[in-house]
Amino acid sequence: MDKFIGKWKKGPKPVEEKSANKGNVNIEDRGKKPRVEFSDFEIIGDPGLRKPIDSYPYEVRDELRRLYVAKGPTQPCDHKFPQTDFGEIRRSFQKQWFKDFTWLEYSVNKDAAFCFCCYLFGKGQNHKHGDDIFTEVGFKNWKRAKEKFRNHEGAPNSPHSGAVIQLLGFKNQRQNVEYVLSKQSSQTEIEYRARLTAVVKVIRFLLSQGLAFRGNDESINSIRRGNFLELTKWYCEESEEVNKVMNLNAPGNNQLTSPKIQKEIVNACATEVRQAIVNEIGDKFFSLLVDEARDSSVKEQLSIVLRFVNDNGEVVERFLGVVHVSDTSARTLKNSIDDFFAINGLSISKLRGQGYDGASNMRGELNGLKQKILDENKYAYYIHCFAHQLQLVLVATSKKNAHVCSFFEYLAKIVNTVGASCKRKDALLQKQYDDLVKSLESGEIPTGKGKNQETSLARPGDTRWGSHFKTITRILHMWDAVTHVLETIYEDADEVNSRGIARGLIDKMWQFEFVFIAQLMVHVLAKTNTLSMCLQQRTQNIVTAIQMIKTVKEDLKKYRNDDDYWEELLGVVTAFCVKHDIFVPNMQDPLPGRARLYRSVDGQPKTYYHFFRRDIFFEVLDFIVKEMDDRFTESTSELLICISCLDPRDSFVHFDRGQLLRLSEFYPDDFSISDKFELKAQLDTYISYMRSSDGAAFSGLTDIGDLAKKMVETNIHQFFTLVYRLIELALVLPVASATVERSFSAMRTIKNDLRNRMGDEFLNDSLVCYVEQEIFKSIENEDILQRFQNMQTRRIKLPS
Repeated sequence: MDKFIGKWKKGPKPVEEKSANKGNVNIEDRGKKPRVEFSDFEIIGDPGLRKPIDSYPYEVRDELRRLYVAKGPTQPCDHKFPQTDFGEIRRSFQKQWFKDFTWLEYSVNKDAAFCFCCYLFGKGQNHKHGDDIFTEVGFKNWKRAKEKFRNHEGAPNSPHSGAVIQLLGFKNQRQNVEYVLSKQSSQTEIEYRARLTAVVKVIRFLLSQGLAFRGNDESINSIRRGNFLELTKWYCEESEEVNKVMNLNAPGNNQLTSPKIQKEIVNACATEVRQAIVNEIGDKFFSLLVDEARDSSVKEQLSIVLRFVNDNGEVVERFLGVVHVSDTSARTLKNSIDDFFAINGLSISKLRGQGYDGASNMRGELNGLKQKILDENKYAYYIHCFAHQLQLVLVATSKKNAHVCSFFEYLAKIVNTVGASCKRKDALLQKQYDDLVKSLESGEIPTGKGKNQETSLARPGDTRWGSHFKTITRILHMWDAVTHVLETIYEDADEVNSRGIARGLIDKMWQFEFVFIAQLMVHVLAKTNTLSMCLQQRTQNIVTAIQMIKTVKEDLKKYRNDDDYWEELLGVVTAFCVKHDIFVPNMQDPLPGRARLYRSVDGQPKTYYHFFRRDIFFEVLDFIVKEMDDRFTESTSELLICISCLDPRDSFVHFDRGQLLRLSEFYPDDFSISDKFELKAQLDTYISYMRSSDGAAFSGLTDIGDLAKKMVETNIHQFFTLVYRLIELALVLPVASATVERSFSAMRTIKNDLRNRMGDEFLNDSLVCYVEQEIFKSIENEDILQRFQNMQTRRIKLPS
């Protein structure tokens, strides 16, 4: 990859002083160093794709080396190394060599080995005697490779040994020339640690709360350093520490309050969090959840979340960061994911699932992101986000039935008209407050903590999960307040158009049909909304999700066919209409209006009963069930049918050894031939144990997630290792991309309209710390201090 990686910005040009001498150059400016800025996302993880260090400008090499040293050698232990023919024997790179030779790197792109030390501190362009094999070309001869690796190491005076010595000296900042020339006293180092620790505490607080580092106070200092110094005063406990951070005792060139230092500390925090997540994953299987969205500066950001089973048997979804993409094509997204995996030491060979929404660039069968990943790893099975599919069912339902479609159109008009101005919103809230006070005084509604809160109307959105349910419930709850505002608009509006719209909406709301559809949709959406909330849980698993979808469909069918539910719905609608003085028709009367619109099947005039029950009630419920059958096709796939046999409900009644053996065939890389023979015996022992008195602790389980945790808790997973591997593979399959959507909500908090100039790296680092606060809190301050100190050469060193 022959392109310049990194942003090397030249420093200020020498200033020419206009004096009696004709434009003499200011000598003091000639010695200034260029300003170097590199990002972790700009260095290349694959050693086969890097440019030689010597090809970079001299001034940026040390900074580049420091970034590579902080990252460490590229050692993809989880990668499936391809085999190459060497005569009659097929050989491949062995991951054990990483332990035997710590300097060793592996290039996935070239299937070749490289030397990390020689790349950083090699002799440059001297390519005699094959010196560039381990730095540029790549070593590929796996026959007697360990012997050749030792030959590369050579004697103590070999080029490799010299590079190792230089690397050790480079990592030890106290041997650095700049440090020796500017050596400080021990007291200065102690004070520096105190100041740096206080700064880290404040930055951790700001990151955890999603607050800006700069404020809008009128004072010059507050504008320049904003919330950072103000919160430092409040946050630090000891006055001496506060004084040092407030620069009363600090040297002018080491105040630790500049934006550059703040961003470096934030990067150190985020790097520690990401490293903790990668360490938590280890060599486990995981699945990938991604989606893209625009931030406040109209940049496309790709959010990356990994789902895996931790050491306690718990399903975990971890947010790793966002990546700015130039476009949302499948190729760009795939390249961004590959770069992200390489930077963070993740291997796509461990990927066992992928979950996205239904966009064509994601799930395309030929050129979608799903297919591009399957081309590289055919065991990364794709699951369309269940919560997104459920929302598509509701959106389709709201548009297929003519009466329901008309209802939602009027509903949107009501919300838009009532909320069109601040005056109307205030009138709505005031009317709601007055009605609430009257109800409390009359004892119609109870009082209590958290009850009777102020609410406002919410706009329904096709892409916002649960928004239709929220809109209808609030309209019904604020019925009198909404009609009052519409009546006020009709009476007081200056424009005839506004008065006409308000009058039309009032007439629509006073119709029995509008109330009937509203109450019907509330009853139906209440069931689907509960399902949607369950699907969005981070710990949800595919077996339970499918079972819940089946349960909701059966519930909807029962709701349709049971006359008692119809009578209950009709009673609720009638009571609401009577309360609000809305005309209630006789269900046996024929419908008024044109006969051809309301003609019955047998030629008789259609009655209100036929219209509301057959044309609306039956049709809406039938369509929802049909849409769920059409969209949730995963429940009929062979993979998920096999996975359902792991369900522990009712003493493992769904257990089927043949199906579970078939499940292992979906993952041939994870179950060798000998493993499959052993699995057959393990399954027999496993089911006998679970159904015996010895497995009484597992008798009441209803979920494979609980099964995995109980197996780890009782240490049974170490006995039934292959069965537990099947359970782990089932649990990592994604259910919904809710965690990705939550990261976008966090992004709107971190990068809002007032902070829309935030850089991509700073946004990514801030988001990781804000979203993964549980891990962020577990990171010690000392780890952050050391990470920050090693990012580049500092004037003052941390005392040991």
